Amino acid sequence: MFTNFTLPEFSRTPFIFFTGKGGVGKTSTASATAVALADEGKKVLLVSTDPASNLEDVFGIGVSLKPVRVPEVEGLFMINIDPEAAASDYRESVVGPYRDKLPEPVVTQMEEQLSGACTVEIAAFNEFASLLTKKEVIDSFDHIIFDTAPTGHTLRLLQLPAAWSGFLEESTHGASCLGPLSGLGEKKALYESTVQALSDREKTILILVTRPDESAIWEAERTARELNDIGLSNQRLLVNGLFESGSDDRVANAFYDKQKAALASIGSLFKDILVLKLPYITYPLTGVSALRSFLKGEQKLNSDGGSQDETRSLPGLARLIGDLRHKSSGVVMTMGKGGVGKTTMASAIALGLVKEGKKVHLTTTDPAAHLDQVMKEEGISDQLSISTIDPVKEVEKYRAEVIAESAGQLDEKGLAYLKEDLESPCTEEIAVFRAFADVVERADREFVVIDTAPTGHTLLLLDASSSYNKEVERSTGEVPRAVRQLLPRLRNKEETLVAVVTLPEATPVLEASRMQDDLKRAGIMPAWWIVNQSMAATDTKDPLLSVRAKHEWKWIERAAGENENTVVLPWFTEKMTGAKALMNMYRNEVR
Repeated sequence: MFTNFTLPEFSRTPFIFFTGKGGVGKTSTASATAVALADEGKKVLLVSTDPASNLEDVFGIGVSLKPVRVPEVEGLFMINIDPEAAASDYRESVVGPYRDKLPEPVVTQMEEQLSGACTVEIAAFNEFASLLTKKEVIDSFDHIIFDTAPTGHTLRLLQLPAAWSGFLEESTHGASCLGPLSGLGEKKALYESTVQALSDREKTILILVTRPDESAIWEAERTARELNDIGLSNQRLLVNGLFESGSDDRVANAFYDKQKAALASIGSLFKDILVLKLPYITYPLTGVSALRSFLKGEQKLNSDGGSQDETRSLPGLARLIGDLRHKSSGVVMTMGKGGVGKTTMASAIALGLVKEGKKVHLTTTDPAAHLDQVMKEEGISDQLSISTIDPVKEVEKYRAEVIAESAGQLDEKGLAYLKEDLESPCTEEIAVFRAFADVVERADREFVVIDTAPTGHTLLLLDASSSYNKEVERSTGEVPRAVRQLLPRLRNKEETLVAVVTLPEATPVLEASRMQDDLKRAGIMPAWWIVNQSMAATDTKDPLLSVRAKHEWKWIERAAGENENTVVLPWFTEKMTGAKALMNMYRNEVR
C-alpha cells in the first residue's frame, strides 16, 4: 500500500524539512536520515528549530547555535536554533557597537526596546532564514536537514517569511515593535530569498511525518494544505511506526485495528502526495547505532531496559483528582512534549472534576490541538464549558480592542501608525498571550483546565511574561488585571496544579525532566506527573509489544524518581475520543 522510506527520495534537494504533530518521530526520522546521508559520504547539517530540542537526547552530545561535529559520524554536524540564545546574540549585535559611544541610559533604553517577545521570535527566525540563504552556509553542506518544532510552531515559522515580506511591503514606518534600531527594513531581501528557497521544488522537500493515528493524520493533512498555500508544494507523507503482528494477543490486535482504522482515510486525504512508511520498532531511538538500525527496518527482540518491581504500585487518576476535591476553583495545566496525550489528559481531568460536582472550563493554547475531536459529544453537562484560543480570532479581537481604546487619544496620523503597527506578525503572540491571561482569570470562580501547547512553545509563552507586559503596555497604555495577576497565580500552588504528561520513553521523560527544572526556575512547581499510554501497564504477551513494555520500566522508574506524585495509565485498547470514552476511562481509573 505504501512505499518504503529510502534515501534516494530525499537526496535530490539541499533542504529537507521534517514536520508534523508532536510525538510522531520527527527528530528520530530526521536524525536517522542525516546519519544515513552522511554515511553515504555527504556533508550534512542537522538543524533543530524546536525550542525544546531533543537532538542532545538522541546523539548524547551538546548542541548550540554554532555547528558541532557528531564524533561517530563523519560529515555530520548539528545546530540548535535556541530562541533565547539567538535573541541574546541579536541584541548584542544591535546594541554592542553603541556601548562606548552613547550615554548609558540611552544604551539601557535600547536594550529594553529589544527585550520583547518580538525580538526573540525574529532573532530565531533570522537564524533560520540565514541557513536557507547564506551562500557560505549552503556551499558548505550537501544537505541541510530541519527537525522542526510541532506543527503549530512550525507553521508559524514557515509562514513568517511571507508575513514579514508583506508587512514590510506595506509598512511606511518599519516594525516599531522591534525598536527604531532594529534595521528590519534591511531584512526584506532576506525574507524574500527565504520564500523563494522554500517554494523551489529543486531546493526544498517537506516530509510530513505522522503516526498511524487519526489526529496525527488529520493534522498532517491540514499542514500539507496550509504549506501548499504558501508555496511549499514539494511534499511527501511518511507514516512512521507501522505495526504488524501475527500473534493472537488482545492488546496487539487492538493496536493493529486502531492503526488500520486510522489509515483508512489516507487515500482520500493525500491523493497527490507520495506516501512512505517506516515500521514500528521496539527499541529506544537514542545513539547512532539505533538510528542506523532504524532505517534498515531492523527489530531487536531483546531488552536492556528495566524490569517491573512487583512490589511497586503506582496510582491512577483518582489520586490527582483527590488533590482538587476539596476546592471549588483553580487552574489545572497539562504540560509536556507534543504527542504525549496532553489534550486527552486535560479532557479526562475536566470530566473527572465535573463528576465531582465542580464547575469547569476546558480550553487549549495549542494552535494544533483539536478539543472538538476529543470531546465529540455536546451537552455533557451544564457544569462544563469548552473553548479554544484561536490565534486568528484573538488577533482580530485584540486589534479592534486596541484601536477602540486609542481612537480618542490619537490624531489621524497617530491612529494610522497604530493600525499599521498592529498588522505586524508580532501582534499574534501578544494577542494569544492576552487571551491566555483572560481565560486563566476565570479561575476566580470555577476550575480552568488548560491543555497547553508542546513544551517549547509553552515555556516561551510563560518565560516571556514580563516582556509581554511591556509590549501590551506599549500597545494599549496599560497592563490589564488578568495579565498582571497571571504569573503570581501560576506560581501559587494553592491556586494552580501543573500536571506534567509524558510517555514511558527516553525522549519524552528527559524532556519532561528539563521542563520541570525550567518551571521550577520560573517559580512554578509541578504537582504531578502522568505517564501515559504504557504498554507495561497492560497484559500484552505479543512478542514485539512485550519487549517494548520491558524497555518502559526504566523510564517509569525515572518518572517516579522525578516526582513522587506519579500516575501511570495503560495504553487503552478503546478509542480515546469522545466524552463517553474518556468518562469510561476515568471510571476505570477511579475505582
